[in-house]
Amino acid sequence: MSKEISLAEVKKHNKPNDLWVIIEDKVYDLTKFLKEHPGGEDSLKSVAGRDGTKEFIDVGHSQEARQIMKKFLIGNLAASDIKKKKPVGCREIGLAVGGILLGVALIYAFKYATAKK
Repeated sequence: MSKEISLAEVKKHNKPNDLWVIIEDKVYDLTKFLKEHPGGEDSLKSVAGRDGTKEFIDVGHSQEARQIMKKFLIGNLAASDIKKKKPVGCREIGLAVGGILLGVALIYAFKYATAKK
């Protein structure tokens, strides 16, 4: 079983000589990888001691990068610190459908108005 690490503990490791990052609820010690990181040191420093999942995903890391990460894995984020993902509710679905219908109606209205000219 993997070690559980609290968010409070991760936050303490936010310096270039002691750099931990959370990616997808897993904690990595990237201190020794800082100088090797192809994206440069600054990209890792900017997420030091916090959750860098969004930034990691936005860059679009390869499977090779994910393999390299495995050797820096030191544990899992504590279950109590994992943000619960809310299920999509009826309100959100209704707003999305309403927005789509409004968009379609505007397109038809615009086409109808320009066709009459």
